Formats: sequence, C-alpha cells, structure tokens
Amino acid sequence: MTRKTGTREEWLAARLALLDAEKELTRRGDELARRRRELPWVKIDKAYRFDTDGGEATLADLFQGRSQLLVYHFMFGPDYAAGCPSCSMIADGFNGFAEHLAQHDVMLWAVSRAPLAKLQAYRRRMGWTFPWASSFGGDFNADFSVGFSAAQQHDEGIDYNYRHETPLRERASGPVSCCAAACGTDAATFLRERPGMSAFAREDGAVYHTYSTYARGLDGLWGAYQWLDRAPLGRNEDGVWWRRRDEYGRP
Repeated sequence: MTRKTGTREEWLAARLALLDAEKELTRRGDELARRRRELPWVKIDKAYRFDTDGGEATLADLFQGRSQLLVYHFMFGPDYAAGCPSCSMIADGFNGFAEHLAQHDVMLWAVSRAPLAKLQAYRRRMGWTFPWASSFGGDFNADFSVGFSAAQQHDEGIDYNYRHETPLRERASGPVSCCAAACGTDAATFLRERPGMSAFAREDGAVYHTYSTYARGLDGLWGAYQWLDRAPLGRNEDGVWWRRRDEYGRP
C-alpha cells in the first residue's frame, strides 16, 4: 500500500471525513446491539452438566446468582495437549473485565470439551483466574454448534456459523495445520472444535438461550485486533503470527 504524507491541515480534513464514517459505524453498531436484544428467547429444557472448580454444576449454576450468562466456547478438545492459540489470545483479556461484568449482573465463563484437569493445568500456566468449565462427555458443545464428531466431520459435514460445511475430504494445511501443531494434535482433530460465544438469561427460575455468534462474529471480542485496527499498519499479517504469550521469544 502506498503511504501518503501531507500537511497537518490536510490530515485534519481527512480525519474529519473519517470521523463521520466512524460515527455512522457506531450508530450501526448500536442498532445491531438493539436487534440482538430483540431476538426471541429459547427456553433450555436439557439438563446440561459441567465440571467446575467447585464441583458438578448445571447451566443455571453457572449464573452464580446473576440474571445473565456469557459463555466463550474455547477450543480445547479432549485430545488437545494445550488450548487453541487464537482462543488463548482472546482469553488473555478476560481476567480484568470478567470481574466488571460480574458486578453488572453478568457472569462470564469459558467452556471447553477437555476434561477439567487439563483446563485447570492450562489456566495455571496462562495465569488466568476467570471461571472455566468442562463440558466433557455432554451435549453442550454439539448443541451449540462448536463440537463435532469424526463421523460428522468426515461423512455428514457439519453445521457451523449458520452454514453447512461439506465433509472434510482433504488434509487441511496452512494456518489450520500451524494451530493444530501448537495444540499437539492433527488438523482434523483440531477442527472438531470451533470457537464461538453464546448468551443466556435466567428469569423466574428458567434458563433461556438468547444469542450465539461464531468465526468473524468474535472479532469484537479479540481485543488485540481492536488495537491493531487503529495502528498505522493495521493488522498487517501474513498467516498466523501470534503465539501464546509465554511462547514469544522461543525458537
């Protein structure tokens, strides 16, 4: 990309024009947030069970007395040796604002299919304190379109991000292989987990599903990218450049 230079006056004129576009984007974002809140609530009748630091818990238990629950579907499958590097980069921001959300009637949890002991060990490694539950052995990930079986992946295809993906017939390469290797597994096993977030509400003793988003719908939660989008060179990336934060500087 060719870089322009100019005077302060030229910069200010261009900046004011950009400001109008930014304000319009903000207004559109406010409208989208309103439309999210207007989605119909779907009552949860299935008795989901999770393993947590405090023992076995239901979905209602995860609210911990709040009326709202946000779940980040963290890619950490039973056969992973470590959590997904991309999900890890997103989760690096959870510690601070999880406490603020809890004080505003919203609980934030990460949920993964790996057994609890694996999640606890990885959380200690990363220095995280936000709550993390294991859905190992249950239907939660499958029901919210972030966990798939080998049969679905190779024979039936999967439904992810509100679209149907055809069966995986070829070996994945590039960024997927890179992330899979970082998790100590192969690409097909890695892709049986997918990222997402889901929102739930509790009212009059009942739990409702209110919203879910996946893939690029998570962009706004990936705090580092929000900063990069405002940096002089933007995202400026070629493939997977990030690592877990304790891996930078390693060969």
